[in-house]
Amino acid sequence: MDGFLVIDKSAGMTSHDVVAKVRHILHERRIGHTGTLDPFATGALLLMVGKATRLAQFVNSDDKEYLAVIRLGYSTDTGDRTGTPLASTPIKAAWTEDEVEAAMAGLRGFIDQVPPMYSAKKIQGTRLYELARRGAEVERQPVRICIHEFTAINPGGQLMKDNGDGTFDFEVRVVCSSGTYVRTLAEDFGKRLYVGAHLAELRRTRVGSFPISQAITLEELKSRFAEEAVGTVLVPPKSALSHLPFVHLSGDDVRKTGHGMEVQVAEKEWSDGVDVAMLDTKDVLLAIGRFDANKKQLHPRVVLTQTE
Repeated sequence: MDGFLVIDKSAGMTSHDVVAKVRHILHERRIGHTGTLDPFATGALLLMVGKATRLAQFVNSDDKEYLAVIRLGYSTDTGDRTGTPLASTPIKAAWTEDEVEAAMAGLRGFIDQVPPMYSAKKIQGTRLYELARRGAEVERQPVRICIHEFTAINPGGQLMKDNGDGTFDFEVRVVCSSGTYVRTLAEDFGKRLYVGAHLAELRRTRVGSFPISQAITLEELKSRFAEEAVGTVLVPPKSALSHLPFVHLSGDDVRKTGHGMEVQVAEKEWSDGVDVAMLDTKDVLLAIGRFDANKKQLHPRVVLTQTE
């Protein structure tokens, strides 16, 4: 049982919780994920099953897409709704579309983002959230990220929803590079409007080339396993790595690949050092090889199918 699963994570679960439950459902210990999702958030969590756990570095999961609700009016110590509210900010009755767009425009493209204290990022071997829970705050170096898209969603043509309690909700769509904290993006957006802000809702709708439409819930996974139909939702390794160039091998080249030996591919014109999916004649992924343009050879880096 090897491949990739997209799980529609529910609120209140950690990514580790999801991995543990999938291990239990599938009776498979080799389960990993390609990136955490905050416990309060929902949506697409990409898991690797069986031998696919060895392919994490090759998976196209860099870009992620979210639907989020930014609450304007006050910030929290965690940057999201689970945290302790901090001092509220006097809020104006409304912002014009031009003011909102100007605030968003300044946060698009390549920007430097400081990781929040309540995050899994490590400083000298200790996760930041562990330090934050002790009441400590340490200096964090900014990280270069890219916000590809940061756009407003106008339900019923209403730019901001007045909650009637001095806060306003603003719905947005975010497409960003891996390593982006949408919580921090929400806070920075509020700062540009001179108001405290935090993330009220977050749903991940895509991880790389894996959309939420491919996702199933844990309950659905249980049903598929009971029906011996897990294969209908498991994405084969070859399909998950469709962004890589590929080559079909046969005969002695299959045996060589299984033993981790170089394979000659003289007719190929790939760039030097590119990773290539090495398949057999039945389209089964045998290995991922690194191309040597000078020797016109593929050197298997990760071998999935061993040859006797």
